[in-house]
Amino acid sequence: MKVSVNAPCPCGSKKKYKKCCKIFHNGASAPTALLLMKSRFSAFAVGDATYIMKTTHNENQDYTTDTAAWKSSILEFCNSTVFKQLTIVETQEEKSESYVTFKAILLQHNHDASFIEKSRFLKEEGKWYYHSGVFIDE
Repeated sequence: MKVSVNAPCPCGSKKKYKKCCKIFHNGASAPTALLLMKSRFSAFAVGDATYIMKTTHNENQDYTTDTAAWKSSILEFCNSTVFKQLTIVETQEEKSESYVTFKAILLQHNHDASFIEKSRFLKEEGKWYYHSGVFIDE
């Protein structure tokens, strides 16, 4: 999905996309797991599969060296989903391992596909990566 750089950022910060998550999508490293999580939500919303792939830890169950198939799978998800809202529920920030619990309000084919997830992030060589997530019942 194409998002104007002057549109509000999909992460919900109320900043323009170009002044918020696009900075990370363009190559800056997210300094915290929370900012990485928000920028990944925005990347899904704008269809930036490359960013999703490069910020996924190599131990993640979706990680694969078949980048063409992985990218296609991400784009299929992005194109069939409306990313309506992100709400941060809780953060547990540490030096090299952090957790972010969030609620994502999503629509797929006009049906509610929202979920709550507790995501685990690992910091390696100065960069945060999404490692894994556990769905939480509301």
